[in-house]
Amino acid sequence: MQLRTTYPGFVNAVNLYFDKLVSVVQPLMFESGGPIIALQLENEYGSYAKDDEYMPFLKNCLQSRGVNELLLTSDNWEGLRYRSIEGVLKTLNLQRLSFGAIQHLACMQPQKPLMVMEYWAGWFDVWGEGHHVFHAEDMLGVVSEILERGVSINLYMFHGGTNFGFMNGAMDFGTYKPQVTSYDYDAPLSEAGDYTTKYEVLRDLFSRYNSEPLPEVPSLQERRAYEPVFTQQYLSLWDSVQFTDKPCRSERPINMENLPVNNNNGQSYGYTLYETTISSGGALNSGNNIRDRALVFLDRQYVGCLDCKTHEIMLPEAEGKRTLAVLVENCGRVNYGKALNNQRKGIVGDIVLNHTPLRGFNIFCLDLKPSFIKRLSSSGQWKTNFQPLPVPGFFQAKLIVDGPPKDTFIKLPDWGKGVVFVNGQNLGRYWFIGPQHFLYLPGPLLRSGENQIIVFEEEKVDGKILFSENPDYGKTIDVYKLPFCSLL
Repeated sequence: MQLRTTYPGFVNAVNLYFDKLVSVVQPLMFESGGPIIALQLENEYGSYAKDDEYMPFLKNCLQSRGVNELLLTSDNWEGLRYRSIEGVLKTLNLQRLSFGAIQHLACMQPQKPLMVMEYWAGWFDVWGEGHHVFHAEDMLGVVSEILERGVSINLYMFHGGTNFGFMNGAMDFGTYKPQVTSYDYDAPLSEAGDYTTKYEVLRDLFSRYNSEPLPEVPSLQERRAYEPVFTQQYLSLWDSVQFTDKPCRSERPINMENLPVNNNNGQSYGYTLYETTISSGGALNSGNNIRDRALVFLDRQYVGCLDCKTHEIMLPEAEGKRTLAVLVENCGRVNYGKALNNQRKGIVGDIVLNHTPLRGFNIFCLDLKPSFIKRLSSSGQWKTNFQPLPVPGFFQAKLIVDGPPKDTFIKLPDWGKGVVFVNGQNLGRYWFIGPQHFLYLPGPLLRSGENQIIVFEEEKVDGKILFSENPDYGKTIDVYKLPFCSLL
């Protein structure tokens, strides 16, 4: 596969997608009396740009299916230099008015409307770094100048969100960095829908461009800090694999996407467990073939972690054959830039022990889909004896909600790294390294009465699950003080 090109396999997929998509949105086009006045062909293709025929192909995909509205592209300063497409309006993505970007856009397409398609009202976070903040006064100065110049603007993000499940992405400009679960983005409306100072100053600014008084803002949703709950039952990773699909037997490691699971469509997200037999200790080297992070076990005892920075660990010597297990986590796929084509996950090549490639694997798909969680929770095999603490493992607790459920935030201050499921819904990942130290739990995912919480923990169990009315974003980084290139 060659993404974002006119490679036949990708073209076929795009055509199938547009056949479905256009049939849904066609009645909503402006010429049909609907609200859709424009369509964006792609997103920041100029920063990828591997095939000059690709964007014209997308244009034809829409127009040949009867789309006659305004067509757009959207690029940052770097991508703006990519070739123009006849009949398609270029728009710009930015956070600060640097390098004369808007004037440059005006010169590229004179006598045409100007638009900032993505005005970055904040920034996203990655694990192990700070929470990005973009102060309201800094943002307001830029937005005011954009409007004074008569340029249209779209805020990205206006409302912060959540990368529920395993849907967080990653960035890679030489170093792989997975993004956190929260996509609060320091947006004018927070992840949980709170008004912020940014919201207030933008509302005041925009009101000056509106002839009618603005309506009153809606009242905020009530939140609740539920009483702490304690885990009551557990199931170790090793006891849970019986609820996965039948393991794949392979001489060589197979990356998760190529596993013969999910009706031979492969595995997309989650974890993959690789097991083989070894008869010696020594240097286990991944050859940088772990995507993205792996916990290594000998006879179910933890011996080390492999990732993009650590490629080798030492295995202790012992007599006889032992089971080597490698639990690999897909921590998120890169969603921008040149690394897009290298996003296979799991073990993507040989791993070697004392320079000899390992062979003879049993491979288990642990994508932690709702069907798996349902089999797990109804298995009747949960245990209550917590000595010793069985990590990795699944830990179950019950939350009793009196009255109508309210939004809340889950906090796991003395846990390690893992995933939380509430009533079968995957809320996303947590990790003690931060910056994020909570998971947003919307009230609609809860029900009055008993609620099931299952935590999959990789490293360290506390047993207590806390709730709070407010999030904890951890240490912060001022976006406006970062060099411009660090945001691209």
